[in-house]
Amino acid sequence: MSKIEWNPGKIMEISGFYWKTCALHAGIKTDLFTVIGNKGIKSEDAADKIKANKDGVYRLLNALTAMDLLEKKGGFFFNTEASKRFLSKDSDSYLGYMILHHHYILKAWADLDSSVKTGKPVKKNSSFADKEQREAFIMGMYNTASGVAPSLVKEFDLSGYNSLLDLGGGPGTYAIHFCLNNPKLKAAVYDLPTTKPFAEKTIAKFGLKDRISFIKGDFVKEDITGEYDVVWMSHILHGEGEEDCRKIIKKAAKVLKPGGIIMIHEFILKNSKDAPLFPALFSLNMLVGTDNGKAYSEDELEDMLKEAGLKDVSLSFCFGVNESRVMTGKKG
Repeated sequence: MSKIEWNPGKIMEISGFYWKTCALHAGIKTDLFTVIGNKGIKSEDAADKIKANKDGVYRLLNALTAMDLLEKKGGFFFNTEASKRFLSKDSDSYLGYMILHHHYILKAWADLDSSVKTGKPVKKNSSFADKEQREAFIMGMYNTASGVAPSLVKEFDLSGYNSLLDLGGGPGTYAIHFCLNNPKLKAAVYDLPTTKPFAEKTIAKFGLKDRISFIKGDFVKEDITGEYDVVWMSHILHGEGEEDCRKIIKKAAKVLKPGGIIMIHEFILKNSKDAPLFPALFSLNMLVGTDNGKAYSEDELEDMLKEAGLKDVSLSFCFGVNESRVMTGKKG
């Protein structure tokens, strides 16, 4: 494995990188990229539209230009092709909700040392936060999943299955794409009641109301009912401690038909737990934001599946920029 050749410049770059982070967050929070749209705009006009200080907006626009997120020509500021695609609400590829979610957890990360010392979170779980933060979290999950799901679902042959449970599925992104890729498949999204409006809106957007239903519940505290060929569990285990993870997988196994499969999609650590980078950092994110959550290793997840009676456990290659992977197990 190649190692970074550290020097003062690289160390200080990491230390101060949050300046760029906060500039991007401010651009999203003030909706500047959407306001600019497909046409150029002068900074004073942008300030009027977002009801903000003219000098402050001018400085932010120049900083975003220096970051190559905007272009400046003749006193006008323009979106780049990337910012039009990913940072404007007018685009179907908008990433702003996930960026807002990052913004809301930024203060907790600033107090990471406190969580390291106490082993306790310094913020409230995003699933139970206020309406604005909860929307950013749920739709941020949609942003992220939308970039991964279309290609991921093609790597798994579900043509022989008829029913899928998307456990903790949020807005239902994966249920949607599994159904789009498998015309015979019907699905149910199981999540907290507060998630239902987001899921129903997203499912309707894809014209799948007749094939995807929503079940209200708390998979940690409540039983799971029904009978399914596939149980899909995307990024839910990392929010729970090991004991609850084992209980959740056992609950999922109970509603699985013989020959059915459980699919666990997570940021999975190597057994040494010091790689890959994103899952290792993500485990710290769970430290500051949850009571017991963490990233799990290959061996830990495999052991949980086998304890629940699953066989033929296998692990996929990596998906997306954050190197998520899928571990599957089959019910005999």
